[in-house]
Amino acid sequence: MKHVSILIPKGHFSLVNVEGTYQILGWVNECVERLGRKPIFELHLVGVSRSITQTIGLFTINPDLLIEEVKKTDLIVLPAIHGDHQKNLEMNQELAAWIVDQYKEGAEVVSLCIGSFFLAGTGLLNGRQCSTHWQFANEFRNLFPEAKLMDDKILTEADGIYTSGGAYSFTNLLMYLIEKYAGREVAILAAKAFMIDIDRNSQSPFIMFAGQKAHNDNAVLKAQEYIERNYESRITVDKLCDMFSVGRRTFERRFKKATANTVVEYVQRVKIEAAKKELETGRKTVNEIMFDVGYTDTKAFRDVFKKFVGMSPVDYKNKYNKEVFA
Repeated sequence: MKHVSILIPKGHFSLVNVEGTYQILGWVNECVERLGRKPIFELHLVGVSRSITQTIGLFTINPDLLIEEVKKTDLIVLPAIHGDHQKNLEMNQELAAWIVDQYKEGAEVVSLCIGSFFLAGTGLLNGRQCSTHWQFANEFRNLFPEAKLMDDKILTEADGIYTSGGAYSFTNLLMYLIEKYAGREVAILAAKAFMIDIDRNSQSPFIMFAGQKAHNDNAVLKAQEYIERNYESRITVDKLCDMFSVGRRTFERRFKKATANTVVEYVQRVKIEAAKKELETGRKTVNEIMFDVGYTDTKAFRDVFKKFVGMSPVDYKNKYNKEVFA
């Protein structure tokens, strides 16, 4: 059996991540036993003390093992930890060091949602692909530039380290792990039992692009504001450079550094975000919305939309427009 350590950190951790992981992997053990096989996971709640209460005071969990009692584990599951990330790391220094030591000894590590901030603070995500909740992607990228953030992905795997995207997408990562360790048949059964979309791997449809403005480059900020006010127009890099009296190469470099997007990508994302809002709430056709946001080429609009959203405009409208369900 694989020894699984579901961590109970100090602070405001996600009880849903903890209980959900324990319940779903426990169900897998029951399932494979019904199929005449031995249980796969030896599940433990692991912490630094016998009783840990969330900082918000609502729940107390009693880990059945302390970290010093776990000499060797196979799979470490780190739940999301809310609040100040640096304080969380300082509060859980022993836990952070234990994770690093266990990884070096061969354990695999699973980070759920914004648990990636804590894991990145240990250095284990340096140079590795990872994901986090899309809402905190810009903050993560600024804090941990050495990590390779894939903010559109629901799950990533790199060198025995797994990360999941936002909130309940942790269930998709669990399905991935179940398929890896228990096989496709059991993963499908688990997905059906818990009503989880087993093959969903992108959080792009849920991303609400708000622009990255947590920087001090005034020219770039003004360019962003101009783009967001005039997204229905044709906006070129040269036009923006002329407006703000900055050379093209310098402007593009500064824009990319400040926003993590090229100018063209930023313009596209603003247009697509406006299109998404119309598709969600309005009664206009896809072509009407395409023209409203400044596109005249149907294929170009569809390709850019799919690039950032992960599905076609028609599919997005059918899935999220409230009028469809009226």
